[in-house]
Amino acid sequence: MKFFEHSAKRIFRKEGIKTLQGVVVYSPEEAMQASSEFGKPIVLKSQVLTGGRGKAGGIKFAENPGEAFEVAETLLNLEIKGEKVKHLLIEEKVDIQREFFISVSNDRANKRPIIMASAEGGMEIEELAKTSPEKIIRYHVNPLKEFFPYEAREIARKMGVGSDLISPIGDIIWKLYNIYDKYDCEVAEINPLALTDQGLIAADAKLEIENDALFRHKDEMERNNFKKKDFAFVKLPGDIAVIGNGAGLTLTGMDMITLYGGKPATFLDIGGGASEESIKMALDLVLNYSPVKVVFMNVLGGITRADDVAKGVIAALESSKRKVHMVIRLTGTNEEEGQRLLEEAGIPFEISMEEAAKKAVELCEELKAQEASK
Repeated sequence: MKFFEHSAKRIFRKEGIKTLQGVVVYSPEEAMQASSEFGKPIVLKSQVLTGGRGKAGGIKFAENPGEAFEVAETLLNLEIKGEKVKHLLIEEKVDIQREFFISVSNDRANKRPIIMASAEGGMEIEELAKTSPEKIIRYHVNPLKEFFPYEAREIARKMGVGSDLISPIGDIIWKLYNIYDKYDCEVAEINPLALTDQGLIAADAKLEIENDALFRHKDEMERNNFKKKDFAFVKLPGDIAVIGNGAGLTLTGMDMITLYGGKPATFLDIGGGASEESIKMALDLVLNYSPVKVVFMNVLGGITRADDVAKGVIAALESSKRKVHMVIRLTGTNEEEGQRLLEEAGIPFEISMEEAAKKAVELCEELKAQEASK
């Protein structure tokens, strides 16, 4: 579960990390009112769950209420990496003397948390990681042991900050790690951590809770109106959509497509126990993804019933305006009924995953050949 900046900052404040007090607005009129109440220059920050909003023009300043209205009107019509801006966080504009970067995340390769910190923060941190990786301090934490404040201060010292900043930055590193641990995070990040005349302030906040741990954080789910997605969907640079019921089965299906010379266009895991409705929703996604020429569905029915899969597939194809060829590998619970429904609808299916993948690639190649000959 990803948090909007304003929600992440609420948790940061609760756990002792200083942030600016802000106001969330949903219209230019509310932005104008908020600016009037601040009575000083403000920053208007688009609230989206994707990165790169600064470079995309999603953060702007306003000197007075009239300008705040105009800026808010522009930002609320903005789309950042496909995400529509629906609300803004308004804060006082402060004079930033220096920017730092602090992040705690999962290092899956080393199977432990990693703290990354740099004396250079802000929008160019990704470029810094490429051009001067030595400027980013990396510290692995043993999750089975307590992380002590002196360890956090040592990280701050290695950042190369002045002696007057080692303790306060170390304190923030320690508190950020505790947030990461307490809230079962995948990522807890401050970029930038700003040095201002008010002291060190988390000028931005990034927080993401591991979905499998959400049962321990139901209050945050309710507060953020979060609903767990029915499926995982990733776009890829190919032309054969791959759908499976389970991450392993979906990845295996992608491997089969690649083995036979095809290129996957999607990773779409409908999960175990997918309903007819969720299967239709998943198919609606790939059927409306323009690069897709063929859909390969790899389903091994266990909790997921084959007849529900068939019904969802038929409903999606009937309602789709875009006609896309489809090959299904369908076995398992209620497979006879599911296969009968597909056969009556004229939708090809296979028992063998290998045969289904091979047929999907061959069909895709035929379609590309036909397009090339026109």
